[in-house]
Amino acid sequence: MSLPAPHDTLMYREAAEAADVIAAQFSRNQAALETLAASLRAAPPPFVVTCARGSSDHAATYAKYLLETRLGLVTASASPSVGSVYEAPLKLRGALYIVISQSGKSPDLLRNAQAARAAGARVVALVNVEDSPLAQLAETVIPLGAGAERSVAATKSYLASLSAILQLVAYWSQDAALIAALRALPDALRHAWNSDWSALTDGLVSAHNLFVLGRGLGLGAAQEAALKFKETCGLHAEAYSSAEVKHGPMALVGPGFPVLAFAQPDETGAGTRAVLQEFGARDAQVWLADVDGDLPLPVAPHPACAPLLTVQAFYRAINALALRRGHNPDLPPHLNKVTETV
Repeated sequence: MSLPAPHDTLMYREAAEAADVIAAQFSRNQAALETLAASLRAAPPPFVVTCARGSSDHAATYAKYLLETRLGLVTASASPSVGSVYEAPLKLRGALYIVISQSGKSPDLLRNAQAARAAGARVVALVNVEDSPLAQLAETVIPLGAGAERSVAATKSYLASLSAILQLVAYWSQDAALIAALRALPDALRHAWNSDWSALTDGLVSAHNLFVLGRGLGLGAAQEAALKFKETCGLHAEAYSSAEVKHGPMALVGPGFPVLAFAQPDETGAGTRAVLQEFGARDAQVWLADVDGDLPLPVAPHPACAPLLTVQAFYRAINALALRRGHNPDLPPHLNKVTETV
């Protein structure tokens, strides 16, 4: 099977559109999100629940940390099978229930959204397909605006999910610094896309396993990277919090073991760097994604924007790595673009 050139894959072309997608999304959704944010301030929910699968669930991880650190709202991830398989009713009255989905078609997400509305929750859908069943079911729809995404591996729709969450929290919290960062984010994403991560691509051509570390706002980015390694490269990768990895998994890290770390430019960054230094001292093969790391990143306009820049740079690198390992990143084996779980 002949493989496309790196610049010719759908994954490359779609990921490269993310900055323009997000700029247009911010403009299009501003009025709707300001209205939603005002109503949430007027009637604050007692807690927030997210419901998602796959890459969208990694976006939900980001939402958890952003909502809890910026608004102090306890945010939990719903297990879709509780509603769709066990059909167990949950006490959700007054809660904000955020469903994140590219397609808006998965039966388990639809059943949980219906159950949440019946239980008195306010259901907000972050969805790319605007005429999907999920969009029709939700009380409020926030379009991701990513456009058609043909590569099986989600890229621009994932980043659009993060940016929609970021925009909602910025307006909800009325944080002037975060609102200003929204305006600077598209250009920062363009700079991130041009980051040179060839050291990672060169180092993982023959790898079999690796850890991806993040923490706090950066944990979702680590989860997304680990999924993409498996999905596009046939490379087994596990994501861990840089704190949680010390509770057992670090026993596997020895000479030559690959570890990729995403350091957040916030209170968690020093701990992530310290763990990576410890692994480096064991002669593990380590890479650090940071402003001054061996995988360079541009300065984020706000710490909450950093995971988006990290993922944007990573997508270009993983596209190249997949091809070097003999895989077509657009056509992972056994996978379809829309996964309809029950």
